[in-house]
Amino acid sequence: MVKLSVIVPFYNVQTYAPDTLRSLKANARADFEFVLVDDCSTDGTPEILRRAERELPGAVLIRHEQNGGLATARNTGLDAASGEYLTFLDGDDWLAPGHYERLLAAMEDLGCDFVRTDHVQCTGRNRSIHRVPFGRRGEVLRPRDAILPADRSTAVDYPYAWAGMYHRRLVERGLLHFTHGLRTAEDRPWIWRLHREAESFAVISQLSIFYRRGVASSLTQIGDIRQLDFIRAFDQVIEETASDAESEKLLPKAVRTYCALISHHLGSIERYEPAVARKLRTMSAAALKRMPQDVLNDALDSMDAERASRLRKVRRRPAPLSPEVAA
Repeated sequence: MVKLSVIVPFYNVQTYAPDTLRSLKANARADFEFVLVDDCSTDGTPEILRRAERELPGAVLIRHEQNGGLATARNTGLDAASGEYLTFLDGDDWLAPGHYERLLAAMEDLGCDFVRTDHVQCTGRNRSIHRVPFGRRGEVLRPRDAILPADRSTAVDYPYAWAGMYHRRLVERGLLHFTHGLRTAEDRPWIWRLHREAESFAVISQLSIFYRRGVASSLTQIGDIRQLDFIRAFDQVIEETASDAESEKLLPKAVRTYCALISHHLGSIERYEPAVARKLRTMSAAALKRMPQDVLNDALDSMDAERASRLRKVRRRPAPLSPEVAA
């Protein structure tokens, strides 16, 4: 039986894929499988992956005939995976040797639905440590207890799917799949759903996953229309959280985080193509009008003056309420 499935989407990462694959080989074990999903790459990535299929123990290669984006590629991997435990890696990141073995040992020892772990962010030659914003380590707790407070960074603000490991029962409960077609912020509805609906989790202090930032092909570096999927992603967070039995308690956090994301994008609007920048303003105004207005007012009152002023200004813009019309 496969103990662990690692789902790794790749798209046009021929420069970085060899490092990723070498690190997977250094983490291989007889009962591990590596589900490599080529999301219709158009560079040298497919050939690199065909070679990995032969040389990487436990490799399973799947190729999309059309590019679907990270969320869809991860879902393809989840549907093909057979492991008792599951995790993710992006095709331009890498791991220290033994990362998965240590994380799996912690999972089995704790017996919880999922664990989260810290990571090292790599931007060029610079390295910085990023920790899960949750102080209690190695304890099994209720995930929803790590969502609040609303005015501080919490576990739902650390959405990286690859920074953790997950038991198969979460797949069976419908909690591990991503929203099909989301091109960015795909992990936001995902992490909120995990923390609202899973039963147990723990945070582990382990620094052996390396997240590469500043990659030219990454959507975080591209100012085109795909970036605006963060609005669709957080509309989903608001809608699903509003249906939760504790919505009155949780919605202020969801709305405040959504506002912070809108402000962040508006604050760097110069990096967008002009037509996309106009659409960002229109869609942001519409998103603010769709939020619960009393909760939004409280969120704006609690934010710093610069962000609150930026959001109030765009809120005054005429905009359709419907996200479909705004898009």
